[in-house]
Amino acid sequence: MTSADFLAKILIIDDDSGLRETLGDFLTQEGYETLEAANIADARAHIAAGIPDLLLLDLSMPGGDGLSFAAEIRATSATPIIIISGKGQIIDRVVGLEVGADDYLAKPFELRELLARIRAVLRRSASAAAGLAQPGAPTVAVRTARFGGVFVLRPERRQLETSRGDAVDLTGAEYGLLAAFVDRPNRVLTRDAIADLVQRSDADTFDRSIDALVSRLRRKLAPYADAMQLVRTVRGEGYVLASDVSWSNS
Repeated sequence: MTSADFLAKILIIDDDSGLRETLGDFLTQEGYETLEAANIADARAHIAAGIPDLLLLDLSMPGGDGLSFAAEIRATSATPIIIISGKGQIIDRVVGLEVGADDYLAKPFELRELLARIRAVLRRSASAAAGLAQPGAPTVAVRTARFGGVFVLRPERRQLETSRGDAVDLTGAEYGLLAAFVDRPNRVLTRDAIADLVQRSDADTFDRSIDALVSRLRRKLAPYADAMQLVRTVRGEGYVLASDVSWSNS
């Protein structure tokens, strides 16, 4: 287990009590703290008491559907979400990723595969504090990247800002995608390359998950720039960050 997922708190939201118990026991044995919710109301109560580090969310839930709840969470928080659902069609996965989920796993699934996905999502969504120097550590130059005429990427904090200082809220997956582009400006990245760079475990067989992730990133950039021109689609090839990137120490 890495520092990114050590003692992480995972909220399991599923109306199947047997599955909740199985997942809870398994994840507890792997060193995680787990909470359980049988419906949307219980999930809201847990979140109100303290935001967990990751949500495992079923789509078919009493008291509200999982997709609407995922969109509700994403509107106010970057808390990682992995959808676990019996709905395994492509359109179901696309919609789940479009509303802001970080990953999607169709039931039935292997517990070890779920564990691998949890670890990958938690690594991508590590808190900004994890990248900051510890007290007493040697002072090092902090690098920032400026691009698109308006954006400032601060890798040590895993943050994106505008040149005016406005914070742009990105999920871990969205930040990972943007960082991959910023490291490779004006270079076309295929969907397979993007999948490898952002560690999307489902993308090797599901290219549209990458398309959904790019779409989400564009929506986050759109209030500040022409996102379609900044992150361009190259038909039949992939995507490119159409901007020079200027790195500096600050």
